[in-house]
Amino acid sequence: MARNSYMLQQGKFVADVAYFYGEDSNITALFAAKLPDVPASYNYDFVNADALLNKVTVANGRLVTTTGMSYRLLALDPNSQHMSLAVLRKIRDMVNAGAAVVGPKPTDSPSLSDDQAEFAVIADELWGPGTGERNAGKGKVFANQTVAQALSLLHVAPDFEYSKPRPDTNLLFVHRKVTGGEVYWVNNRASRQENLEATFRVTGKAAEIWRPETGKTEPASYKIADGRTTVSLRLQPADAVFVVFRKPAAAPSRTLPAPVETALATVDGAWEVAFQAERGAPAKVTLPQLSSWHQNADAGVKYFSGAGTYTKTIQAPAEWFKTGTRLLLDLGDTKNLAEVTVNGKALGILWKTPFQVDVTGALKPGANALQVKVTNLWVNRLIGDQQPDAAKKYTFTTQQFYRADSPLLPSGLLGPVRIVRSATE
Repeated sequence: MARNSYMLQQGKFVADVAYFYGEDSNITALFAAKLPDVPASYNYDFVNADALLNKVTVANGRLVTTTGMSYRLLALDPNSQHMSLAVLRKIRDMVNAGAAVVGPKPTDSPSLSDDQAEFAVIADELWGPGTGERNAGKGKVFANQTVAQALSLLHVAPDFEYSKPRPDTNLLFVHRKVTGGEVYWVNNRASRQENLEATFRVTGKAAEIWRPETGKTEPASYKIADGRTTVSLRLQPADAVFVVFRKPAAAPSRTLPAPVETALATVDGAWEVAFQAERGAPAKVTLPQLSSWHQNADAGVKYFSGAGTYTKTIQAPAEWFKTGTRLLLDLGDTKNLAEVTVNGKALGILWKTPFQVDVTGALKPGANALQVKVTNLWVNRLIGDQQPDAAKKYTFTTQQFYRADSPLLPSGLLGPVRIVRSATE
């Protein structure tokens, strides 16, 4: 998460639309239920009257701000039809200087001190009868048209598009321009893996994938055509990656072999589980097979919240180890965090699907000591403390959020735990 925050502070946010929402309400009141009708392939910034009057000018047909932001189009929300004369004058001046504006024709000023006659003259000058594309000075007004129509007429290509393997495939993006390159944050909104093609408004640079959860970077397959770059993406459920363009492309396309994962073994059988002390659970139990703590017959395990450490010895045949391949430990379903150690080597904390860690170099042929420390949520312990036969309460809250009959949550290492080989085709 910290890497996400750091990367998204670099350079300048890229948005094609400055969205003016009016002067008589706030953003939350206007857009809590429905966001502005800006196509998902473009980003936008909200702008208020103060910023429009004091922070925005026009240069080379673009709206520019004192902080270095730049926009191709000023969009007027229907709520802004009642605007002050000062704002309308500023819009006129910007259009005459080369700006493009889209939205409904302003109707009047809410201020009794404004000259309504002058207001009507400026509105007619820019919007005419209130429909169609109009030239004014060096700029344009797209009267009563949509943002999508205006961007198309201005020949502003989408900043980000993607294929849809399924009808409900949904990605979000943020684009930032940095010195010498472009950075896109791409987020998979689905709780399933998505393999797709994403197209970026970038040309002449090779694509890289930067993974914020590990800090690792890797080259990506791409194809450059018509001033745009299409990149092959494999996104895990609810995944977020950075697609970075910073190095000149050596060729107009690059195809890299896709990794292929092969399950080598499932780690079956019993596990020893040691529970965090003073949380109501026994010091240690043996689970004949993986199952959720909340299904355990022992109330101390059933209502346990905290960290439980699973240990097991696994045998790794020599044939698992092949040159040029990686070995992965896949924990399957895990509730909710897992810290993995193999043969005394800590391999990091897993906090999202897939709960998978690279064990290449840690795993060895023969016997291997595997340790998985799993931490669940507080819910089950809070419910356990509400049981009428609870001998001791382990938690305290100022308000009781759960009752004795509230549903318990799955907890612990649920599996299946597998050893997986990853190799490129």
